[in-house]
Amino acid sequence: MNAPHGMVAIGAPPRYFVLRTAIVFCAPMLVNGIALPFFPVWLSSLAMTDWEIGMVLAVPLVVRVISAPIAGAIADRIGDRASVLVWSGAMSLATAVALLFAENFWPVLLLYTLQGIVYAPYLPITDAIALSGVRRWNFDYSSMRFWGSVAFIVATMAGGWLSGIFGGAMVLPAMTVGFVSTVIAAFVAPRIGKPRRPSPISALAVAPAAPTRQLDVQLMLIGAALVNASHGMFYAFSAILWGAEGFSGTTIGLLFSVGVAAEIVFFIFAARMRRHFSLWAMIITGCFFAILRWIIFPHDLGFSGYMVLQCLHALTYASIHVGVQGRIVERVAEQKEASTQGLYFFYNGILMALTTFLSGYLYAWYGIAGFYAMSLVAALGCALVLSARAVQPQRLAFGGKTSEPS
Repeated sequence: MNAPHGMVAIGAPPRYFVLRTAIVFCAPMLVNGIALPFFPVWLSSLAMTDWEIGMVLAVPLVVRVISAPIAGAIADRIGDRASVLVWSGAMSLATAVALLFAENFWPVLLLYTLQGIVYAPYLPITDAIALSGVRRWNFDYSSMRFWGSVAFIVATMAGGWLSGIFGGAMVLPAMTVGFVSTVIAAFVAPRIGKPRRPSPISALAVAPAAPTRQLDVQLMLIGAALVNASHGMFYAFSAILWGAEGFSGTTIGLLFSVGVAAEIVFFIFAARMRRHFSLWAMIITGCFFAILRWIIFPHDLGFSGYMVLQCLHALTYASIHVGVQGRIVERVAEQKEASTQGLYFFYNGILMALTTFLSGYLYAWYGIAGFYAMSLVAALGCALVLSARAVQPQRLAFGGKTSEPS
């Protein structure tokens, strides 16, 4: 059957596209579900200082901002994006095996940085494959991405249980198993040919001058990235802190899982919430709760208190993410959307690396009280978001309707 005039004939989707893409989403989230909560615990078990832990965690965040766009640009140019997943998973696995034999700061820093370089493009390229399925065959993105979040929760809970038995020694073997799954999933990934649009991360590499110059969009992106970056100290030291307070590995895994579960619930109801709340209201509410979250965190809350506080992740991350993505659609022309998303990726990576690095000093000097500094980072981000709302034009550039006050 011939395609209608002006459209590209794309044919039928690969068999089991949704199932196969969901499997690919699960693989890197199995790695992240172990690494995010428990890799700092392993670093601490090597008797590294807080400064060294902050450095090891921060440097890969910087290099991924450089390596992911380059890998994305390569993926957009070769025959199929899934091919990049194969080498990303294989090289990441190689660094994970090498880390099994590293015990000192400099070898760990070097190998984990190399891992950050080769692993960085895996999840963004998986996202790009899924979004191509949405554009070409009208698949539901959330039905694929949802299973990645479920895999993260399963991995975090399993990691908590294993850490209760083996301590920090379980981290690298568990991550290695996770990287084996990324290699397997890369061969499972649907092959859909060359993309018709660049992915956001590749746009940052191939079109550095393309991102929007609209002041309100820039302020919003930087402000939201600052609020996201205020989570840096939490990701770096919360598991270490909770362990010092006597929480078991299973309990720590549960606390991390609750935050992700709250995020999933928010995403499920996001479309319904947008009927009642403006995008600006969702972003600003998330900013205010981020300030509140890091002001409350240093207090002695106990398990139940931390459980409640972790539920705020639905607002301090998910609400802001939904609002920012919606505003990008409203304010940015389609031909600049990929480069704008790439710029947001850049801001998030650089600012998260900065706060993660500084958190090593903050935790060494002030302990849990260092989280008050994260509330100041969130407050600065909130101020920029409020400024973005104040300078927005009365009429949306690409929505065709007047902006509504919120």
